[in-house]
Amino acid sequence: MPAKADHDKTKPEDAPHYHGHRERLRERFYSAGADALSDYELLEMALFPALPRRDTKPLAKTLIKIFGSFAEVVHAPVARLREIDGIGESAIHQLKLIAAAAHRVAKGEVNSRNALSSWNEVIDYCRTSIMVVAFADKEQFRLLFLDKRNQLIADEVQQTGTVDHTPVYPREVIKRALELSATALILVHNHPTTHPMITLDHVQYR
Repeated sequence: MPAKADHDKTKPEDAPHYHGHRERLRERFYSAGADALSDYELLEMALFPALPRRDTKPLAKTLIKIFGSFAEVVHAPVARLREIDGIGESAIHQLKLIAAAAHRVAKGEVNSRNALSSWNEVIDYCRTSIMVVAFADKEQFRLLFLDKRNQLIADEVQQTGTVDHTPVYPREVIKRALELSATALILVHNHPTTHPMITLDHVQYR
C-alpha cells in the first residue's frame, strides 16, 4: 500500500511578509493618491520593479535618511548611490529613470504652455525641469533663452565646473543668444550643498 502523502512537504510556501504590505501600499496609492504617502513609502513603490523579491522598505528609509527627500534620492549622484549597501545597479537604474521621466514631463509642460511670462512660472520651471541642476554635485551655469514674447527657445548648460566653481564666458553666452535670436536670457546657477540651491538672474536686451 502506498505511503500516505506528506501534505506539509507539498504545501506551497507562505508568501513573504512584504507581499501584503506592497498590496496595501498600492491600494492606498490608487485610492488616496500620492499625497497620502510619505517620501519613503513612495520610494518603496518606486523600487518595487527593481527589487521584486525584497522588502524595499528598509532600503527606502535608509536612502531618505541619507539624502533627505524623494527628490534628493532620485537625483543623487550614481557614485554616492553605489556606496549604499544593498541598492544594486537595477535599483539605481530605476531611480535615474524616474528622474529622467520627471525632467521630460516638466519640459513637455513648458513646451505646451509655450511661455515663461511671469517670475513665478520661471521659478516653477526651475523647480521641476531643472531640478537635476539643484541636486548636481558640481556647479553648472545654465541658460534659458527667450524670445520677445517670453517663449522658451532653448534650455542649455553653458558650463560645468567643480564642486564650488564654474567659469562663465560672456562672449560665448552672447554668441549663442544671437544664434538663437533670443531677446532675453535667464541665467541659472546651482550651489552644491546638503541643501540644494539655485540662483537666478534675468537679462533682457534689444
